[in-house]
Amino acid sequence: MADYAAVTYPAADQAERRFERIIGNSAALESALEQVEQVAPTDSTVLIEGETGTGKELIAHAIHNASQRFGRPFIKLNCAAIPLDLLESELFGHEKGAFTGAIAQKIGRFEMADKGTLFLDEVGDIPPALQPKLLRVLQEQEFERLGSGRTHKVDVRLVAATNRDLVKMVTRGQFRSDLYYRLNVFPVSLPSLRERREDIPALVTHFVKMFSRRMGKQVESIPPETMAAFQWYSWPGNIRELQNLVERAVILSRDGVLPNPLHKKQTELMIPSLYRTQTFPASMTLEDSDRALIVETLEQAGWIVGGPRGAAAKLGLKRTTLLAKMRRMGIFRPILQEGTDGSGIAPETI
Repeated sequence: MADYAAVTYPAADQAERRFERIIGNSAALESALEQVEQVAPTDSTVLIEGETGTGKELIAHAIHNASQRFGRPFIKLNCAAIPLDLLESELFGHEKGAFTGAIAQKIGRFEMADKGTLFLDEVGDIPPALQPKLLRVLQEQEFERLGSGRTHKVDVRLVAATNRDLVKMVTRGQFRSDLYYRLNVFPVSLPSLRERREDIPALVTHFVKMFSRRMGKQVESIPPETMAAFQWYSWPGNIRELQNLVERAVILSRDGVLPNPLHKKQTELMIPSLYRTQTFPASMTLEDSDRALIVETLEQAGWIVGGPRGAAAKLGLKRTTLLAKMRRMGIFRPILQEGTDGSGIAPETI
């Protein structure tokens, strides 16, 4: 997940250096990035919420890069990946002899991140016994290493992330309410890939180029049927799963054509019959196939755009996003307009 770059900004131009590795322009993603842009220049604590694989670490990097702390340390720690008995030492460090096996002094992540940013991923996995110590360092910006009575002062901006429902954990007594409120100063909710399907073609194209370059393979074509499979899949693993499947597809590619890496039965279940029955010419572009899919979906929905049975819901898009696509592609609803002669067909602008 650390490698889906789209744009590179000059390091010296801080005003332009914001979301240099984030791909997509969907409304859902743009909404989240607007929040990031607002909070990044401050020193406020940020809580990034979202499903696994949505790019929380990437957003944490973006916050750091767009802040006044850019150029200072960006330190990260996955709280779920560290054994519970070692997590306190990882966060705050320890002195030699503090416990069995502590054969040397160790600097913790808070100390490493002094004057910079500390990113705590999976913060919901911090055990209750350690939560008061985390709360203290957030409030007072001070701590003691294990085995030491000396207090260390730090200047650290915290960005935390979780895929767990911390509110429910607070209700069940698994997470301290005061720590939750301290972390939840500025929450940023990342959309799942299902909520930003219009970004999938750009992500697929990027990953294809990335893995083709790494593997020394030439992939020149992504068939519309393959792209449709990507766009209709539910993506429980979000962007991380998409990246892995594209890598598999590049490995399996032959004659410069990207195959569909999803299981055939899975593809048949998820892609609407209206799309599976289409026969696409080899020269059809991605925009042509998108246009055909939108028109067929509109016809199936009786040209109803919004609502639970409308074309937007069937395509997994917001109503406004679908309308924008229709305007850009010149898709209009054909209606019968009765004139003096009682006939005539004219397009209705939506």
